[in-house]
Amino acid sequence: MDTSPEILIKKACEARENAYSPYSSFKVGAALLCKDGSIYTGCNVENASYGATLCAERVALTKAISEGNRDFSAIAIVGSGDDYCYPCGMCRQVMAEHCTAEFKIILPLDGMETKITTLGKLLPCSFTKESMK
Repeated sequence: MDTSPEILIKKACEARENAYSPYSSFKVGAALLCKDGSIYTGCNVENASYGATLCAERVALTKAISEGNRDFSAIAIVGSGDDYCYPCGMCRQVMAEHCTAEFKIILPLDGMETKITTLGKLLPCSFTKESMK
């Protein structure tokens, strides 16, 4: 199923509204497109113990995986800042575990241009389960 980046961006913006970010005040929303056309959203959920904080991307991936969906096409990520909201290193590593190098990452700026890149470009030479064989 072909879902436009605009639909994913809209869903990511809606998810961002649910963010719990009392420490950073930086809200993030993500919308994950599965190959079957289903969409899972996530928002960042901060914690006073910063290491326990969950990023929006990992929330969306975890929701999809916990529902039995493991084939992913793309993710849109929106932050509350003035620049593109790239996934952090931890999220990139989790994506490398569950997505292909061709997995699309959609990075919009509110009312401006949208960058579309791939996981392979953001995390070249990644450590994956194949690395452990």
